[in-house]
Amino acid sequence: PLVGPSLPPRRSALRQTAVRMMAGPKPVCVEPTKHDVATGRDPTRVKVFDTTLRDGEQSPGCSMTSEEKMQVAKQLAKLGVDVIEAGFPIASNDDWAAVNQIAEVVGNQQNPPIICGLARATKGDIEACAKAIKPAAFPRIHTFIATSDIHMEHKLKKTREEVLAITEEMVSYAKSFVDDVEFSAEDALRSDWAFLAKVYSVAVKAGATTLNVPDTVGYTTPAEFKALVEYLREHIEGVEKVTISVHGHNDLGMAVSNFLSAIEGGARQVEVTINGIGERAGNAALEEVVMGLYVRKNYYNEKLGRPADSEKELTNINKKEIHRSSKLVTALTGMPVQPNKAIVGANAFAHESGIHQDGMLKNKLTYEIVDASTIGLDNNEGIVLGKHSGRAAFRSRLDELGMELSDDELNKAFVRFKELADKKKEITNMDIESIVNDEAQDTTLDRFKLKHVQVQCGDKSIATATVTLMDSKEDVEVTDAATGTGPVDAAFQAVNRLCGLSGAGQACAEQVKLMEYSVTSVTAGIDALGEVTVRLMDVKSGRVFYGRSSETDVVVASTAAYVHALNRVLVQRQDLSPKLHPQMAMAAKAV
Repeated sequence: PLVGPSLPPRRSALRQTAVRMMAGPKPVCVEPTKHDVATGRDPTRVKVFDTTLRDGEQSPGCSMTSEEKMQVAKQLAKLGVDVIEAGFPIASNDDWAAVNQIAEVVGNQQNPPIICGLARATKGDIEACAKAIKPAAFPRIHTFIATSDIHMEHKLKKTREEVLAITEEMVSYAKSFVDDVEFSAEDALRSDWAFLAKVYSVAVKAGATTLNVPDTVGYTTPAEFKALVEYLREHIEGVEKVTISVHGHNDLGMAVSNFLSAIEGGARQVEVTINGIGERAGNAALEEVVMGLYVRKNYYNEKLGRPADSEKELTNINKKEIHRSSKLVTALTGMPVQPNKAIVGANAFAHESGIHQDGMLKNKLTYEIVDASTIGLDNNEGIVLGKHSGRAAFRSRLDELGMELSDDELNKAFVRFKELADKKKEITNMDIESIVNDEAQDTTLDRFKLKHVQVQCGDKSIATATVTLMDSKEDVEVTDAATGTGPVDAAFQAVNRLCGLSGAGQACAEQVKLMEYSVTSVTAGIDALGEVTVRLMDVKSGRVFYGRSSETDVVVASTAAYVHALNRVLVQRQDLSPKLHPQMAMAAKAV
């Protein structure tokens, strides 16, 4: 038994613990923000923070140009996300420019989202971020510092006291530029909980309005995440005045489950990406978190303090735009969605079992908990598009699909549509989406353009391809032929010869290496469009670039996708100056 002077402190500690247990977690913040008031959004909702353009783009081979990022940002705004993390401004001049353009255009449209930029807890990062997001009507700086012992010791080489001091100084500095500051404790789930609460308390006092709790390495479990959020709500000073956010990766396949549990614990912002793209195994998928809350609304209503039968939406997401958003991100990043992926996979609403089909014919609810039309995946109805369809019918279908194109983009897409209509009897919505997504690719910096490809192959012959390219830099059009192990390999080798590169179709690559080649069918039928994705690695830098194209002829699509990927490599590799064969170049110019 405890005796002497040890007794009073021990009793005091026990008494304080009992008081805290009786008090429990502090209330969840439901005070409307300036953004909520201006856009009429429900302050009790779960806010959706989309980081497709920042964390998602960090996925190998998923880099996008500034123009492509703008397209995604516009679609995210149409989707209804609350915050767009547009990028990491200090990372490069291109990143800064992309964030700045998105802040200026998307950040000032009607019913705009918050435009956010990421910054490390340093003055240089915060200043660059503040300047990039300044044009937005509702700008946010998202600053972070690591708090786990392993990160502080080996990466930061800082003590806990130093991290606390940096947090206070840098959050205050960010607050001097904007009213809306988000603070993240990197690797929070592997941090000491008591220290974590202390860091967040310092951040709140310094002016943070959102506290993000990141599962940086996808380490936690649902029950653990919920428990941590509840612990933080109890121990952070001033937590009832800020929003708790969660960020997580899918390394153990539990990211979405972790988020839903964190929401039960009191988190009211989720940091997600379209299709779950991101570092390593990816991030929590926006579509899965949103639809989980939607389908199980009766369950989550009570967790958010609402009546179980409340019809109020739990998020601001326009679910009809989910499918469109998924397809656009797939097209622009070249990162295909697995067929059996929840919500947006090709098989998500497919049924082959006879028992299932019988039930579906009688009542869809027997085997589907989500109607495909809820996410914007509708069957082709009304006007049937074909080779006799005009521009008005084509534009009408684009409007039905929620696709906004400029006059120039519409003209290009219509030309592609007419070309396809000559090969296919009927054009489906998925065909149109594929056409538009092809045209959406930023080709303004493309040096080479495919003009013609012809192949000869068979089981008793050597595959040979003849390819014609237009070199916009040299202003010449040249043709060459090559052989290969098959028609696609032969076409790639012909492109290599024309561009003076080597190895894309061979194991012994010297400058670029073919890392992935995939073909998928857009629709069913023998006349279906084939979508091809090609990934090339720049051997010098190790960076991966993708190209994509769709055609009824997969060899043509493959060659076009390869040329597109090659152009992306050339934009990044200023030292890599491919030259056309000198004799061919002189001959072409002579003509």
